[in-house]
Amino acid sequence: VLVTPSSELAERVSAELTVRRPRTRHAERVAAALSGPQSAIVLVDDIDQAIAFSNASAPEHLEIHLSEPRVDEFVNAGAVFVGDHAPVSLGDYLAGSNHVLPTGGQARYAAGLSASTFLRPQQVIEYDRAALAEVRDAIVTLARAEALPAHGEAVEARFED
Repeated sequence: VLVTPSSELAERVSAELTVRRPRTRHAERVAAALSGPQSAIVLVDDIDQAIAFSNASAPEHLEIHLSEPRVDEFVNAGAVFVGDHAPVSLGDYLAGSNHVLPTGGQARYAAGLSASTFLRPQQVIEYDRAALAEVRDAIVTLARAEALPAHGEAVEARFED
């Protein structure tokens, strides 16, 4: 997917694809991919719309080709490649970035595979009587507001003499 505010660039890329596609080893696969619903040239009004489009689509790989990349604003992508000299193939084969990335827009809520994927974080909460007493009323109030009074009762029971 190419997202650009430049109709001139869109036309140049489309023409270049027409030339390059039949020359590649897997021309039929490339043609099928480029004609599928996952491929498009999208014209937007400005870079802000391009950023919004990118964040909504959450691409597996994102190449940013801007004079001012604004990388921090592209928040939903599996891997981000910045500039003319950082093609996706650099990440695939040599740069050391992850190659097991979220697909299908999952980059909105998931990161690429990493060592932390195989770790199981655990939440450990430890309070003493005085600490629980400080938050007692807040817990009871929230439990009542959620119509889950037993949660509040579980706290109150700890202060029955």
